[in-house]
Amino acid sequence: MKTSNVILLGVIAFFCVAALGNDKEVSEPQGMSLRLELFVDDLEKSIEFYTQVLGFERLKGGKDYVPVRSGSVVIGLGPADKLSKQHYFNPELQSSRRGLGTEIVFEVDDINDMFDRVKANGHRILSPLIKRPWGATDFRIADPDGYYLRLTSR
Repeated sequence: MKTSNVILLGVIAFFCVAALGNDKEVSEPQGMSLRLELFVDDLEKSIEFYTQVLGFERLKGGKDYVPVRSGSVVIGLGPADKLSKQHYFNPELQSSRRGLGTEIVFEVDDINDMFDRVKANGHRILSPLIKRPWGATDFRIADPDGYYLRLTSR
């Protein structure tokens, strides 16, 4: 193949990729969203933590289920002691640390503001605010039930 043909094909490929990258329907995943549901010991304490400490908005819920939202993140809070005996998490949930093996990561716009907010609320910080080698800045905390949370921004 001639050098001029290779260059032409390269230019065509570049513009095709660029055009596809600007097409929202192609570049954005379709058909799925994420909502976490956390089973907690004290529903009111958890609602207070997520709304007062992290700034989530309380949404309309029920007596035994309260969703909170920040941007596109929704967390459903429900009392652990109301789980049925056949639920996947029983009986381990009643006797073990919550979220074992899971790290919930919240990407925030202003990590310094979030760190100051958590600190001002007197919440225990497990890992201080630090710039990571991969470019992110983060800190780590646990919610009232021990769910491990990393707050980060790039």
